[in-house]
Amino acid sequence: MEKNKIIMYNKVKVFKAMSKFNVTSSIFGLLSNGKEVKLYTVSNGRMAFSVTDFGCTITSIMLPKKDNPKLCDDVVLGYSTLNKYIDSTCCFGSLVGRFANRIGKATFELNGNRYNLDVNDGENFLHGGFFRYEKQVWDSKVLENGVEFSRLSPDGEQGFPGNLEVTVKYTLTEDNKIVCEYRAKSDKDTVINLTNHSYFNLRGNGSVLDEELSIRSDKYLEVDSGLIPTGKMLETDGTAWDFGMFKALGRDIEKTGVGYDHCYVFEDDKKMKRVACLRDEKTGRKMTVDTNQFGMQVYTANFIEGEIGKEGRVYHKHDGVCLETQSLPDSPNKKEFPSSVLKAGEEYYARTDYGFEF
Repeated sequence: MEKNKIIMYNKVKVFKAMSKFNVTSSIFGLLSNGKEVKLYTVSNGRMAFSVTDFGCTITSIMLPKKDNPKLCDDVVLGYSTLNKYIDSTCCFGSLVGRFANRIGKATFELNGNRYNLDVNDGENFLHGGFFRYEKQVWDSKVLENGVEFSRLSPDGEQGFPGNLEVTVKYTLTEDNKIVCEYRAKSDKDTVINLTNHSYFNLRGNGSVLDEELSIRSDKYLEVDSGLIPTGKMLETDGTAWDFGMFKALGRDIEKTGVGYDHCYVFEDDKKMKRVACLRDEKTGRKMTVDTNQFGMQVYTANFIEGEIGKEGRVYHKHDGVCLETQSLPDSPNKKEFPSSVLKAGEEYYARTDYGFEF
């Protein structure tokens, strides 16, 4: 195959290969220290997604309209400018780690040592604390059908042990799947939990409460008032958390309190499996979720009220839904949960495929 060529069009780099894919690169903005932040767009001729090296953040996923394929809708929430991503705490489309989700009391013990983390969510730790992966500029490499990002997370960063070499790869397939792959190695035993925090809205605007979700799990984690798991896995059958069959997100949401923010549990077999499907009758769009992970946090954007997003649009609660595949939250403190420990020298590998039908 011919090597990728780089062509310049109005300061936009176009990486053209002998394939059905097209990858472009442009300058998304500048940081206060003058460092350039890049934005990449990957297309297969039918759909496209964009991602920036600032936090490995997916900024858009463009799907064609059913009644007019020449027009597209952006089916993820986010911002139009780099500055908004810099200032935001919503994690729109970002990579979260070293440990996604929550760790109770912002502390854990490993190999007899106690590690104290940032307290940034009540009395707990959430999504990396104050020095987040999503706020760092990552090294990037253009692939034939996507982009690969890498970064060294130094020993002690966010309070975690070990120099951690992290690689994040987002690629697009010919059959309209965005494949998210996460690899990492540490020189010390550590804990790790990486995921993408995209907020999906298959209609492209408005509430997602009419969109229907199915989840191939009959168990979810019981949580306390701070959303820390108690250690119990509850049966979903007959409850508001039952998505065994397709159900509108809004049908039982009032029974949950402020909305869904719960982790569903799957088999811990490290194999790729279908875990969820989101569909919208109005647009005819469907999104499938396949992963090798054993947890998935379902979050119905309960705390984004009044956030000003793309093109000045005001977001309201429940305008998106996150389907975050991951290890179980607070697993470093829960011996009854599958372990999230990464041994020194071993490789962490997590994969999630978001497949789109339209």
